[in-house]
Amino acid sequence: MPVQYKDYYKILGVGKSAGAKEIKSAYRKLARQWHPDVNPTRKKEAEDKFKDISEAYEVLSDAEKRKTYDTLGSDWQQRAQTAPGFRYGRGNTATGTGPGGVQFDFSDSGDDGFSEFFQTFFGNFGRSGPAATRPARGTRGNDGESQLPLTLQEAYAGGRRSITLQKQSLCPRCGGTGTDRGKLCHECRGTGTVTQQKSLEVNIPPGVRDGQRIRLAGQGGPGLNGGADGDLYLAVKIAPDLSFERRGEDLYREQPVSIYTLILGGEVTVSTMTGKIDMHVPAGSQSGRTLRVPAKGMPKMGPGGYGDLYVKLTAQVPTSLGSKERELFEQLAAMAKQR
Repeated sequence: MPVQYKDYYKILGVGKSAGAKEIKSAYRKLARQWHPDVNPTRKKEAEDKFKDISEAYEVLSDAEKRKTYDTLGSDWQQRAQTAPGFRYGRGNTATGTGPGGVQFDFSDSGDDGFSEFFQTFFGNFGRSGPAATRPARGTRGNDGESQLPLTLQEAYAGGRRSITLQKQSLCPRCGGTGTDRGKLCHECRGTGTVTQQKSLEVNIPPGVRDGQRIRLAGQGGPGLNGGADGDLYLAVKIAPDLSFERRGEDLYREQPVSIYTLILGGEVTVSTMTGKIDMHVPAGSQSGRTLRVPAKGMPKMGPGGYGDLYVKLTAQVPTSLGSKERELFEQLAAMAKQR
């Protein structure tokens, strides 16, 4: 059966003018989509797709291999046969100068997960692995993002906190190349990375706001060829609080107050983020009146200091009255009508 031509550009879904960054991005997206471990119900199909994707990236991410592939084109058999000093054939060793002046030296090295077409032209052409044919210079790892859930009290206090998350690391078996002794690495399935659980210490600034991001340098995706690891950004998500509503650095809460205190004035005990305090209620206060307690809000990031606490008074009406109490209220009502 004749060797079948492989359209590597079509396999990765990129054009022939695609740059290295676009090729790498397409490979990573497809590798995640067709990884056999995430397709347990169609594992054979996923393995075949994954091999094709890895093979396409192996060639198109390497400048020399891509040059050879582009030179041959879909009529590669005719061009290879007419190229001076060039021979090919499965199971044979082929040496010489191919189209475009590229030097060839490859032989049958057995089944390592690549197609017959690949073996014919690239079987021993300096392969370092389908998952990460490394560039001459180091490539920085990708940045990652995760969510950091906090309570309002934790956002107020700040400080250090230990978190556990899933992190992508270079495969310990193949070192990020994607191949192990010339074959597809079974540890990472050719992706060059594995998922590991890691514990990290996070420094939470007091007063952090919902939606703000905390940067953890070097805790993102692994770098390639000695490149620096990417960064990890933690997006703060503050849970709703039952007692306080936050508006910027200020806090708001409601405080039930007896009608006697509203009318006559007095002291009420109010909860704050740091404990309970006594607050004075002026005589003749209406239900719904809001009183400000300075510097009892959230910490201000940057300039320092604190926001304020705003307490809304709500009348606490007695639900049951004794006969004497009812009589007194009736007398007060009658007096009010005579004014």
